[in-house]
Amino acid sequence: MALLFKDPSKLSAYRDKRFPGTQEDFEHALLTSMTVYIGNMSFYTTEEQVYELFSRAGEIKKIIMGLDKNSKTPCGFCFVLYYSRDDAEDAVKYISGTVLDDRPIRVDFDWGFQEGRQWGRGRSGGQVRDEYRTDYDPDILLNV
Repeated sequence: MALLFKDPSKLSAYRDKRFPGTQEDFEHALLTSMTVYIGNMSFYTTEEQVYELFSRAGEIKKIIMGLDKNSKTPCGFCFVLYYSRDDAEDAVKYISGTVLDDRPIRVDFDWGFQEGRQWGRGRSGGQVRDEYRTDYDPDILLNV
């Protein structure tokens, strides 16, 4: 299965502009990482729900829920750290697109979690894309 992910352009559609290195470093980190990023989550999804779904792909080391940097409430993303690369690959291959809490989630390889990445980057404290969106979880926009 590892051959499926050898093309760096297919590893992740997301490019982190705050990655502290070159594009080559970023691609190498994606190829070796045991961390996945989960996006498009409901703001009401719990860590327990994430654990139940993602533990089907393999043994989980840690889950870090994405939080609004102002209100410290979930804001629609998280990181799942696995013990093995194969488990992370299984999560990307088999779980991406799955509906969790009535939302089709996106699962991508991530270059690795570092402290501080759990906070939303938007002006309001949440995710940037939610500041332009009105069709999902509109209650969250009341905090803007």
